[in-house]
Amino acid sequence: MASVDTHVGHDVQQENWGGGAEPFKASYGKLMMWYFLVSDAFTFAGFLIAYGTLRFSSMSWPLPDFVFAKIPFYSGEAPLIFVTFMTFVLIISSVTMVRAVQEGHHGNKKGVVFWMLLTILGGLTFLGCQAWEWTTLIKGENVSVTRNPFGRHTEDGVYLDASGNETAETFKVGDSYLIHGHEHNGQVEFDFKKYKVTSGPDAGKVAQLEFGPKAFGALFFFITGFHGFHVFSGVVFLFVIMLNAASGLYHRRGNHYEMIEKIGLYWHFVDLVWVFVFLVFYLL
Repeated sequence: MASVDTHVGHDVQQENWGGGAEPFKASYGKLMMWYFLVSDAFTFAGFLIAYGTLRFSSMSWPLPDFVFAKIPFYSGEAPLIFVTFMTFVLIISSVTMVRAVQEGHHGNKKGVVFWMLLTILGGLTFLGCQAWEWTTLIKGENVSVTRNPFGRHTEDGVYLDASGNETAETFKVGDSYLIHGHEHNGQVEFDFKKYKVTSGPDAGKVAQLEFGPKAFGALFFFITGFHGFHVFSGVVFLFVIMLNAASGLYHRRGNHYEMIEKIGLYWHFVDLVWVFVFLVFYLL
């Protein structure tokens, strides 16, 4: 009798078991990709919150309009134009990724390859722009993870010449500055200007211009570098998956190019994260 009950219970259990039904109508691969993206979003959120906390707790934090004003092949200044172009390129690459997924749904191998190739080119363009921006800050402006020549004045004043006399160059609270550096005997030396405070309780006091907050360079290179690593990884994955699609691998599997959808989720996430990085670093 006991054996019959066990057998009946086993039959009932088999009847109620879903047999591997997809939760949320998503495959195992897509679900795992979503888990990864959510965890990665928390990581980026922690970094950006830390940056925002330090940025608004410092009176001399550099202004983005002053720091990011250079563009290639132009000697003048164009605040935030170059990084806006970078953002535009990454957003367009997200559009081409959408088109690749759509072509995959229709089983169009050539369409998938074409639009993925454009997405890869967009990612490479973004990485090239980021490399130029880093080079400009490191070599041109002498910014490093431990040194930040950019800052903002916290008091009104007038600059002094080498003899200690007042010059015609005055500044107000909040004005941006850059301590210029030059190479001498293989090392970078900086020209620290002296100034006289002209208002407030310290009026008449002579002081020397100081470096800006060290955390600016460290956070900028770390967070944008971390995002750049994601873009680079995405470009590598896109290239491999594009080759697989071109070989007909996903067509033979008959899974409607699901791998294109999964890498598309990753690429859209990378684009979305950059929108927040752009907001925090370049607009605040």
